[in-house]
Amino acid sequence: MEMFGQNVFNQSVMRDRLPKSVFKNLKKTIDEGLPLDPSIADVVASAMKEWAVERGATHFTHWFQPMTGITAEKHDSFISPADGGALLEFSGKELVKGEPDASSFPSGGLRATFEARGYTAWDCTSPAFLREEADVVTLCIPTAFCSYTGEALDKKVPLLRSMEALSTQAVRVLKLFGNTSVTRVTSTVGAEQEYFLVDKSFYLQRPDLMMAGRTLFGAMSSKGQEMEDHYFGSIKERVLAYMKEVNEELWKLGVSAKTQHNEVAPGQFEIAPIFENTNIATDHNQMVMEVLKRVALRHDMVCLLHEKPFAGVNGSGKHNNWSMSSNDGQNLLEPGRTPHENAQFLTFLMATIKAVDTYAGLLRCSCANAGNEYRLGANEAPPAIISVFLGEQLADIIDQIVAGKAKSSEMSGHMDIGVSTLPSLPKDATDRNRTSPFAFTGNKFEFRMLGSSFSISGPNIIINTIIAQALKEFADVLEKSTNFDADLDKLLQDTAKKHQRVIFNGNNYSDEWVQEAAKRGLPNIPSTPDALKELISKEAQEVFAAHNVFSDKELHARYEIMVEQYVKTLNIEALTMIDMANHSIIPTAIEYATTVAASVSAVTAVSSKLDVSTQKELLEELSDKLAAMSANTKALEKALEEANGIADADKQAAAFRANVFTKMLELRATGDALEKIIAAKYWPLPTYREMLFVL
Repeated sequence: MEMFGQNVFNQSVMRDRLPKSVFKNLKKTIDEGLPLDPSIADVVASAMKEWAVERGATHFTHWFQPMTGITAEKHDSFISPADGGALLEFSGKELVKGEPDASSFPSGGLRATFEARGYTAWDCTSPAFLREEADVVTLCIPTAFCSYTGEALDKKVPLLRSMEALSTQAVRVLKLFGNTSVTRVTSTVGAEQEYFLVDKSFYLQRPDLMMAGRTLFGAMSSKGQEMEDHYFGSIKERVLAYMKEVNEELWKLGVSAKTQHNEVAPGQFEIAPIFENTNIATDHNQMVMEVLKRVALRHDMVCLLHEKPFAGVNGSGKHNNWSMSSNDGQNLLEPGRTPHENAQFLTFLMATIKAVDTYAGLLRCSCANAGNEYRLGANEAPPAIISVFLGEQLADIIDQIVAGKAKSSEMSGHMDIGVSTLPSLPKDATDRNRTSPFAFTGNKFEFRMLGSSFSISGPNIIINTIIAQALKEFADVLEKSTNFDADLDKLLQDTAKKHQRVIFNGNNYSDEWVQEAAKRGLPNIPSTPDALKELISKEAQEVFAAHNVFSDKELHARYEIMVEQYVKTLNIEALTMIDMANHSIIPTAIEYATTVAASVSAVTAVSSKLDVSTQKELLEELSDKLAAMSANTKALEKALEEANGIADADKQAAAFRANVFTKMLELRATGDALEKIIAAKYWPLPTYREMLFVL
């Protein structure tokens, strides 16, 4: 209790340190989304500075989230010169506005390199916090980041816009149901974060982990996750000590880290928080990733957030649990005991289904990057096909709506385990589907396609916006209604008939589902470059413009940034593979082949009758694989040179996907084959056995 939020300038601290009128004014802005009163900035800044300095802070920073996917900061001290000495000062102007150099951040053409000016603006809805590193304490102020010409250069501004859009349209719908008191609806998120830990000594010996965040070479060990003994298994002491420190760091920052456990793959773990306002949840998830990485180093480990750091075992995702709450305390996705009678719930449910089906390509795009391409569709994550899981109860209600009108709900009841000393357990109305990309899980939807390294802002911008659009279309119809109940029934029925195709309660991993999805006309976009194009489709431009989330200029800029990041990622990986092949693996194979050849000569020199067939077979296999490795390295070099010579960004990304990506897989196969036959004492890299099982 004493630890939680102790490093946060939260409402409790503000209530104690601000004048009542100022606190009331600021709280109204935070709670109701009203414009910030500039006149209170100096008072808030002074109180914030005094609180931070009391706790050891000497510097402050506007903490923002540019399009790099991580956070950025520029530190300024509180010191101001005064009569040959110094004062500690922090003005309202410094709190509200910062001016970082915008020229070196990704802008997608929004800013030329010589146009350096950018602005950060205080986001008072996300509390300031203190970050403690060693003996350094810094006041971090969450901010938005925009260009000199006003375009969003970050992930926060469009997220806040999308939340306002959702609120506006959801309030319209709620008022149609007679709720005249509601003034605001907020999307809420709980982001489950998966990650790997490896011993730092192994990490430092792996150029691929250091440069690319994943193993570009590596033969699978004799044991992986097939025994299913790691998932929810007993947590090792070293990892438990790490988790304890992670929790303490996060609790101090007001991050409600709740759950921790071993994940499926060896060396893989998960941390999950409690639900929060989407903007704060996004900031907190960035903090979670930073803390996971920072604390790992203190324990001589490295935290890997890549989506697929090890081939052959599960990769890491981030499950985005999304819902909507009104300011009068309703969860708008709470079905109640008899959901068939809950018309308001069915309206918001149907709007979500409609949005997911209509904008499936955008949802797929929101989870597209080079790392996630290795994960989606494997036996650990949903395929690249967007579908909705509702479970038996709600699926049956949808069937009833399609047929005419919902008249009943399947009841849940209790479960008798069959042991007298064990309690009778209340049974949920439906099972869970861990293979579905967009699954209803009681009173929320779990979007499971996100990669572990992602900022959750992108997917939630899209979820908020497309559901806002579906609610808008519902409100546009129902506000003109002269018979609300009848028109609502017809609207729900028409929507169910049109969009029921996206509902699938089966095994999303199966080949049969891929075929069935094609029959239903659902898009299947496995390639990242193809998925990214959905961001600038006509439908995407229209929906984002309609809700003032992205201008066309901002949208195309983000597309360019994402394409460029994809190309740069593959380029770095390919260059690293070539370097490892030429300077590590091939020389090792030559050295070992030379040793084997010398063994043949030495043995036959003793006696021509001695059997050296084993050595000769090994030498022949080594030579064949070495030749293949050399040829594949040269093929990758050529493919990389050709791809980098393409000027058009779209064609270049396609070439990297079709040629460089393919050649990398071929080169890896020959490198891994060599690892399997070269003696362990010669192999230059830590193996999967060491990295996955030594913690």
